[in-house]
Amino acid sequence: MKHIAFLQFLILFSIALFAQNQPIYTGLSNEEQLSFVGMMMADLLDQYGSPRSVLAERGTEVWQDDVVFQYNGADFYIYRDRIWQVKFASTQGVSNGDRKSNVLRVMGSSTEDMGDYALLKITGKDWPLMMRVNFSNSNNNGQVTAIYIYRPDF
Repeated sequence: MKHIAFLQFLILFSIALFAQNQPIYTGLSNEEQLSFVGMMMADLLDQYGSPRSVLAERGTEVWQDDVVFQYNGADFYIYRDRIWQVKFASTQGVSNGDRKSNVLRVMGSSTEDMGDYALLKITGKDWPLMMRVNFSNSNNNGQVTAIYIYRPDF
């Protein structure tokens, strides 16, 4: 009987650990991932609990400093009480490590290739959104190093 109780505990503990290692947006559609931008900080905490860590990220100007809530697979940049930017490990068909040439094809013809990053305007939302994909270098062999969805009006 003790062995059965121990096995049940071990299974429940393993499931909890597996869930903690998954990105918080696993199973969400691309559209649902876009809805993170503009979300209230309180709603993020209610839905996903405490972040793995919280840090301050210094901008080039003092007014550009951000508080960042880090979860598995995504970092949420907070302005006052709302998320204005999300850094994803993977979204909209693009993932860290993808080759630039493939990313530009996935993002489509309206993508602006800026050399070491690419920009795409996202339409059909209540406010303007942009997708920025950073590359390790400007040639087509570069790999994705960061993916951001953000409000450019912030």
